[in-house]
Amino acid sequence: AFGADSGLRDRLRRFGRVRAARACLGDPEARKRPGAFKPGEKDFGVSGIFFAAPARDHLILIAEHDFPPEQHRLRISMRDSRPGYVVRTGEAVVLPNTDQDTMFRQILSTARMGSALYAPVVWRGTVLGMFNVATQARNTYDRGDLDLLLHFADLAAAVWMAQSGPDFLARLVDGLPPWVEPDSIG
Repeated sequence: AFGADSGLRDRLRRFGRVRAARACLGDPEARKRPGAFKPGEKDFGVSGIFFAAPARDHLILIAEHDFPPEQHRLRISMRDSRPGYVVRTGEAVVLPNTDQDTMFRQILSTARMGSALYAPVVWRGTVLGMFNVATQARNTYDRGDLDLLLHFADLAAAVWMAQSGPDFLARLVDGLPPWVEPDSIG
């Protein structure tokens, strides 16, 4: 049965690659240290790439891992917290402890992340979007992890352009309800 379902086999292979890539990032001992978690928190992480809509007024979650299903194609303002900041400025950011960052805002609907990386996805000088990796364990990520994620972001930009990502995004946005900028963020 498994051998006959190539779709399942392909999904499992992709899942293995994502797990392997995420295993390259972060201090695996961080979760064992005192203060890594607040009461009720658990050891899990998420990753995703937000791309700027063609009008560059908001971001759309295009590729995600471990986000809840209802957040597939999540849209947030270009002014919104760290993701918007990274796309507006092109500045990569590492937050070893999100509790210490006044710009951090919980975007994931199910939990607040404790440590996060934000890498701009850049093609020929234009910031296309932002690659985010986060975990609940505080003090998991550092500058070395961000440097590695920047390489993944560069690869994501090349693949996005080679696969006509901007055309896909334009068609996607055309099929969504019009974007309305929220009155307040956060």
